[in-house]
Parts: sequence; C-alpha cells; structure tokens
Amino acid sequence: MQITLICSAGMSTSMLVARMDEAAKKKGIDVVISAHSWTNLEKVIKQTDILLIGPQLSYAEEDLRAQYPDMPMAVIDSIKYGTMNGDAVLEDALALQK
Repeated sequence: MQITLICSAGMSTSMLVARMDEAAKKKGIDVVISAHSWTNLEKVIKQTDILLIGPQLSYAEEDLRAQYPDMPMAVIDSIKYGTMNGDAVLEDALALQK
C-alpha cells in the first residue's frame, strides 16, 4: 500500500513521514509512505492508494475530491500534524482504506 502526503513544498511532511514509517514498522504494517509537494501530485497519484493532504492545503480538498473521486483522502488533523504524531496519522490513514 502506498500512502502519499502532499503539502505546499513537500518538506514539512518529510518529518511526519519518518514518524509514520517508525509507527508502521513497530506495528508490522507493510506500507510505503512518501511526501511530495502539491506540484508533484500528478507524477505520483497513480501509485497512491491513500492521499493525505497537509493542513496548509485544506482549501484544496474539495478540488482534489472532484479530480480524484475514487481516491481515499483526508486532510491531516492540524494538531496531529503540528505535534508530528506519526502513529495517530498512520491510524487515520489506514482507517480510510476501502
């Protein structure tokens, strides 16, 4: 499974990805998690199973849902994002699985 996080530049989510990777390894979950900038989304969307949107891009959620209607996605909770709570964000992502 591929979880893709997008944000304005792809930088701030990189730390969160590392924490999510740690949480997945501890739980024995086989998942690939990556962070990308909003501008690179088209390049990675075909490999994406779950899309997580950085809080700073929450304004784009409606457009993304219209563009990718079958893609499980959510805006990352701003508190979980701000505290870099990889375990909680991973759980939220997994809950989106179809």
